[in-house]
Amino acid sequence: MEKEVYVVEAVRTPVGRRNGILSVLPPDELLNQVLQDLVKRSGIEPHIIEDIIVGCVTQTGEQGNNIARISALLAEIPATVPATVLNRKCGSSQQAIHFAAQAILAGDADVVVAAGVESMSRVPIGSDRAPNTEDLLSRCKIPHQGVAAELISEKWALTREQLDEFSLRSHQLAGNASEKGYFKSEIIPVRLPDGTLFSKDEGIRHNTSLQKLSQLETPFKENGVVTAGSSSQISDGASALLLMSPEKAKSLGIKPLASIKARVVVGSDQTLMLTGPIDATSKALNKTGLSLDNINVVEINEAFASVVLAWNKEMECKMSKVNPRGGAIALGHPTGASGARIATTLIHEMRQNGWKYGLQTMCIAHGMATATIYENLN
Repeated sequence: MEKEVYVVEAVRTPVGRRNGILSVLPPDELLNQVLQDLVKRSGIEPHIIEDIIVGCVTQTGEQGNNIARISALLAEIPATVPATVLNRKCGSSQQAIHFAAQAILAGDADVVVAAGVESMSRVPIGSDRAPNTEDLLSRCKIPHQGVAAELISEKWALTREQLDEFSLRSHQLAGNASEKGYFKSEIIPVRLPDGTLFSKDEGIRHNTSLQKLSQLETPFKENGVVTAGSSSQISDGASALLLMSPEKAKSLGIKPLASIKARVVVGSDQTLMLTGPIDATSKALNKTGLSLDNINVVEINEAFASVVLAWNKEMECKMSKVNPRGGAIALGHPTGASGARIATTLIHEMRQNGWKYGLQTMCIAHGMATATIYENLN
């Protein structure tokens, strides 16, 4: 019998806009609160956790100094529980899920937390770069991500109107999900310094329109198609999942939410940069013997609208399956936290709708991608 890994709990903070409500909290506090709630909701004794693996992209300033360990101690998780941080750019906390699952499958652990955090308000993206970074990127033929999004639009013949329409769709779907309370089961209310609680995603623009989106400039290329409106938002947030071996979950009497069926990471062309989800999706499906017809819902990170639309031109997936609760264009993209955030949203929407299989995939800077397939165990 094939060994499995269970996800037994998954939670996230609401996602805050850059310099918005969550910017008053240091990132260790965001992660601290999400870890506390993860333990509380699962009902476990925290000392049984055997490792905490956290994705964080810009590991400097308030996000340096092994933020995973500091946040775990602040969350009153026993000092006997170790913690570490990793950086696979935008796929960091999805990679944390993969590493946690691999530790369990290898028999090294039975209980592992996979999490992610990023406060892009307080620790600006790129603030950890060396002085010669631009020269290195140029030598490696790695452009700005916005330029890559324009190149993708050209290759797949995507128009400004298509990108704007997709962006509007993201805000409309996220707004509908928020208003109907679909995110309530996954979001922990974050306690702010004044004692008030914040519990709704801040980036959703409920009143945007195609007219407003069409008036935005194209900063990455003169007369291009990619705008701020068709790009992911700079954001703040944290998320965490609790993974267990089936044997441990059974011994504790814990009913799992989902099992992990496939884990994939791929490299892709570093200049087009953001096309990796195409190959990652195919590889994950091949590993499971599933097709997209078997997948009930797909969560693909909306780094840019062109990434999702190019993926869909290649995969020919029904768009009704794709990001049905909006994505990073509306909800935001706190880079190190997004992988765990998307996984959390995916698992909760699968369970709420009785869907069996869900796919998560993310493009990653410098030409990489991750993909994960989950099975609902409800």
